[in-house]
Amino acid sequence: MPASPSTARAINDRLALRLLQEEGPLTAGQLKHLTGLSRPTVADLVERLAESGLITIVGESGEQRRGPNARLYGIVADRAHLAALDVRTEGVSVLVSDLLGRVLTEASVPIAGDSGTGPAVEQAVALVERAAKEAGVDRLHTVGIGAPGLIDPVTGELRDSSGLPAWHRRLVAALQERIPAARVTVENETNLAALVEQREGCARDRDTFVLLWLGHGAGAAVVLDGVLRRGASGGTGEIGFLPVPGTSVLPSATDCEGGFHSLAGGAAIEALADGFGLAVAAGDTEGPRAAGLVRAAVAGAEAGADTAADRFLDALADRVAIGAASVVAILDPGCVVLGGEVGQAGGATLAARVMERVRGMSPLATEVRASTLGGGAVLRGALLTARERAQDDLFAPRDQ
Repeated sequence: MPASPSTARAINDRLALRLLQEEGPLTAGQLKHLTGLSRPTVADLVERLAESGLITIVGESGEQRRGPNARLYGIVADRAHLAALDVRTEGVSVLVSDLLGRVLTEASVPIAGDSGTGPAVEQAVALVERAAKEAGVDRLHTVGIGAPGLIDPVTGELRDSSGLPAWHRRLVAALQERIPAARVTVENETNLAALVEQREGCARDRDTFVLLWLGHGAGAAVVLDGVLRRGASGGTGEIGFLPVPGTSVLPSATDCEGGFHSLAGGAAIEALADGFGLAVAAGDTEGPRAAGLVRAAVAGAEAGADTAADRFLDALADRVAIGAASVVAILDPGCVVLGGEVGQAGGATLAARVMERVRGMSPLATEVRASTLGGGAVLRGALLTARERAQDDLFAPRDQ
């Protein structure tokens, strides 16, 4: 059945807004060319979107033609403002942006492990409020949160997970209470990292891949045929619980000690490096200590003068390859991205060593790549999802 006039208008408006979002400011002529719509239809939708406050004239085109320059139309960036949070066990980072994703301010606060739930939540909420104020934002439309742990696929809420601070779960509700006008959503941190690696990072050419997160803990995110897979209980990729050789105990339903986490988590990497007598390079304070140790080892190995660094990287690659090969055997993704701060710190040097080992353990051809975004992928992913949800709301037709 042909679409009704109102449905056709809504479809055309949404198409034009998506093009303006992806391509930047466009003239009416460019919109006509890109959409295939007639000139009168484009003129109508431009007028309609301008009247609704979604687009405005942002300049003039410098096209080489006779007559006056054509007007450039762009999305009204301050129509809505967003906040993105990266929630870790030891603190929170936040950024505030406009509707186009342009970052207006960034901030972070450490939260001590012995902080009570109430004080920890207050620190985090106050950080968001302060960041919004510094950005000159009176109202947040959407807040996107990236956090470790399981997200309930039915309710979208962060589930109670052993080993994670209680304030993590309380934070979502507290933000909704303190910023009632905002839509607050939460997603697993590793899933967010995979989404942004696919959009902006090293997996832009892949519609099927696995991101192996190496940071404070170990996790994985699975993208198959362009779709992030969460699983029946939201637990796809909880690879920290994977039983592996080389540990003294087996993991339990409430503790991943003895699983892959015990081989490739931050504390395990630190202990491994200490065993080789390695230290963080002087002045390197970026991210977790485990990442600094890996960066120092890569620098030493590339210089060709540090055999201890070489042996450490080989031992680390042996460990990481166990988790990577397990994922490859089940999913055959063709590509594994080493993400998180440690994956980024290891770079191509660690990725090449892991790939060599995986190919030695599996007949399935697998490329191993290093993340280009590292730990910052969580915050970028939280912003990406917040932006998409805000635009879905604002760009939705109001007359249906």
